[in-house]
Amino acid sequence: MPKLKTRKAASKRFRATGSGKIVRRKAFKNHLLEHKTTGKKRKLSKMAIVNERDEENVRLMLPYL
Repeated sequence: MPKLKTRKAASKRFRATGSGKIVRRKAFKNHLLEHKTTGKKRKLSKMAIVNERDEENVRLMLPYL
C-alpha cells in the first residue's frame, strides 16, 4: 500500500496533545487588536481542542498525526 500524503495546510494548523486530542489556535487574534481588551486577547492566545464532529476530518487530513 502506498504512503499517504499529509495536507500541509492542516499540518501547520493542528497538532496532537499527549493524550491524542487535536488542538488548534483560536481565531480573531491576527489584526484589529487595538479595540479588543487585554483579557480577550489573552484568552484568544490559548489553544483550543478541536470539536469531536470535526476531529474525524482533521485526522483524515493528517494520517500520521
